[in-house]
Amino acid sequence: MNSKISLKLYNLIKTGVIKTNAHFWKSFYNEDYINTFPCDLQALEQELKEKGINVISVFDNTFPVVGVKLKNSERPFFFAYKGDITLLNNVDKNVAVIGVLTPTNEIVEREEKVVKSLIEKGYNIVSGLAKGCDTVAHTESIKNNAKTIAFLPSTIDDLYPKENISLANEIINNGGLIITEYVNEPKNKYENVKRFIERDRLQALYSKAVILIASFRKGEGDSGSRHAFEKAKQYGIKRLVMYRESDSNDLTFGLNKDYVIQGEKIVSQKAIEGL
Repeated sequence: MNSKISLKLYNLIKTGVIKTNAHFWKSFYNEDYINTFPCDLQALEQELKEKGINVISVFDNTFPVVGVKLKNSERPFFFAYKGDITLLNNVDKNVAVIGVLTPTNEIVEREEKVVKSLIEKGYNIVSGLAKGCDTVAHTESIKNNAKTIAFLPSTIDDLYPKENISLANEIINNGGLIITEYVNEPKNKYENVKRFIERDRLQALYSKAVILIASFRKGEGDSGSRHAFEKAKQYGIKRLVMYRESDSNDLTFGLNKDYVIQGEKIVSQKAIEGL
């Protein structure tokens, strides 16, 4: 059962009254004020029940908190989700694994070993349900009967990417979580792109560490995973990169190489044990 206040927030977001995180924290962080807006709670509850979606807000005692001081534009206040929301209660049990959309077979094999090592240490794997390295992270978790968390850049109704709808269902059925801040479709291309970047910050916020499997430099290929890694740096969250000397001339590891030069730690069994 969803709380009344979260259902009301869901309605205010859905109808466009609350437009952004910053807008909420500036004008709507007041339960009495929210209650002045009328809505059909029973109809909203039924709508969400039919979709199998739950909602939770900062007004709920069980809302997953973050231990990082954030500006209002980055502070989450509402989530729609399917699965086990309690997986976000203990950030120290979660590690984000991110990377390129087009990993080679060799990269996939190396990533699988990293994920398996993390699972053996009792970590839940966080990623973004994207193609490539994200898919590998979630799939390897399920394969090893571990719980995994997928932060979405889309609504749950119109899950992205479509190719991973079955994977999302597997995540839920295996005791994991799929979760998003969004209940409406983006109004334009700019907003759509912005949501991917906003999603990336959540992967960092709700993880003890972020591991970058492989990433192109900006302008040399897809490099979206750099946003999560950069947010981890900003938030003071532990960071590791997958890299070895033979990767030095491979553009797929261009960003990894830059981070190693900057002093970021290379992922290894010892580094995983030291998280």
